[in-house]
Amino acid sequence: MNKDRIFFFFQAIRLNQWIKNLIVFTAIIFSGQLLNIELFLRSLFVFFIFCLLSSTSYVLNDIIDYPHDRKHPFKKYRPIASGKITIAEATFIVFTFSLFSLLIALFFSLPFFFISFIFILLHFFYSLYLKRQPVLDIFSISFSFMLRAFAGEVATSYHIPIWLLLTIFFLSLFMASVKRHAELAVQGERARISLYRYNEHFLNFLTYISATSAIITYAFYTYFEKLPTVDTVFTQFFSGYFPSFEARKWLMTTIPLVVYGVARYAQLLYERYEGERPEKIITTDKPLIATIFIWGFIVILLIYII
Repeated sequence: MNKDRIFFFFQAIRLNQWIKNLIVFTAIIFSGQLLNIELFLRSLFVFFIFCLLSSTSYVLNDIIDYPHDRKHPFKKYRPIASGKITIAEATFIVFTFSLFSLLIALFFSLPFFFISFIFILLHFFYSLYLKRQPVLDIFSISFSFMLRAFAGEVATSYHIPIWLLLTIFFLSLFMASVKRHAELAVQGERARISLYRYNEHFLNFLTYISATSAIITYAFYTYFEKLPTVDTVFTQFFSGYFPSFEARKWLMTTIPLVVYGVARYAQLLYERYEGERPEKIITTDKPLIATIFIWGFIVILLIYII
């Protein structure tokens, strides 16, 4: 296999989309177990399996949308739509990735296998039917993010607080609504079948309500949930010299960052209409990257150091 073929293969499985699967680490991060090597490796394994499952769904989706993508101004350059990878080769990728991932998941644990199977089944139904149904399409995307979080729970046996789980759901719903809005604004109703049943006012409504719900549920999480206690040299120091420090709701200081992150994401949509490719926004916009980094730093600081 030459270098061009390898490049087209990696382009087809969409490595840039694997960033979404980092959500499987939610369980160990917010339960104070990120430094637990065994649980970290288990979560890393789950991340790898879900990357393969995600790539399977992307390739399957490109196979199904092949005739439509060939007429799309951007999607026509994808490896399958452009003919760089044949339908037969793409079908082989789908079969191999799905079979390998599910077999490994079965050997890992039966509950994890069920989560993985439901995940790939959801994406298969999404590609075949659900993506053509308005509202159901974006709810399917949100549910797939929750399945990723559940997979991290099942693999580590550590629970994700309900308010944080709801934050994940509403935030993914917000991003899916933004994506549909961008598609409608840039390409019009021809971008995808479900857009014939959407309009700008309705998508604005979905964007507003999901963004507001995400911020509220995250605020509830920071106030109602107690941070886990991680016994380190730093935590011993702070508990000894500042005994009341830990009891305060310091995680609430990250709420403005979440509000800004949501607002910045929406700003990029309305100014540049780049919501059609959310992974590009998250990985290229410097203010958004800085916001995510600062938020992550404060979370790690409060859970694992202070």
